[in-house]
Amino acid sequence: MTQRPVRREAVSDQLFALLRDRILGGALPPGSALTAERDLAAEFGVNRHAVREAVKRLQQARLVEVSHGGRTLVLDWRHTAGLDLAVGIAAADGGPSVQDLTRDALEMRACIGADAARLCALRRSDSAAAQIVQAADRYARSGPDLAELGEADVAWWRMIVEGSGNLAYLLAFNSLVGGTLPVADVPNDLRTAELLDVEAHLRLAAHIEAHEAEAAERLGRELLSRSVPAVPKAVR
Repeated sequence: MTQRPVRREAVSDQLFALLRDRILGGALPPGSALTAERDLAAEFGVNRHAVREAVKRLQQARLVEVSHGGRTLVLDWRHTAGLDLAVGIAAADGGPSVQDLTRDALEMRACIGADAARLCALRRSDSAAAQIVQAADRYARSGPDLAELGEADVAWWRMIVEGSGNLAYLLAFNSLVGGTLPVADVPNDLRTAELLDVEAHLRLAAHIEAHEAEAAERLGRELLSRSVPAVPKAVR
């Protein structure tokens, strides 16, 4: 395998990324033993402390685990890793492309948003409903600048997700809009159909205010799915 040079700064971070990419790219398959500390230190020309820090991060990411015999074994990341690994997946050699991961994140966004709208319609307080309706009205007066609409849209959906009362959805939302997942970097012009549908935003707010959970879920999914790229018919 061709090695990328390890810079002197943040050596353990760089070593973690290199080992992560080997795991995600399949060079280190599930069940295989991770290269011994001393051999990794010699291969990359770093001290063993940096190696231990990198391996510790691999463990925290659920990419490896220490077996009873003391060996560090590679895990099947598809079964063990969490959302925090998404950026690493996009960067890994041989892993899914950035385009695939962006599409997958947008699909997740549509699913979470639709169910958050349903739950918000069921659980929201009167004050939360009033804020969501008022925010939709402000949204209707925003634009037509897509950047302005994009910011207003994120703020409005945050109210809906918070109103759902689902903490896991809120944390996933933070990852989606905060740059952890590549959906945050999708250009606004690719979301034109979603952002410019002011009437749908107003109707969704009205469904939430009226406790119309099924209608809110259906419209939320329809609205958010407009930004999801078409999926090829062939199974990947």
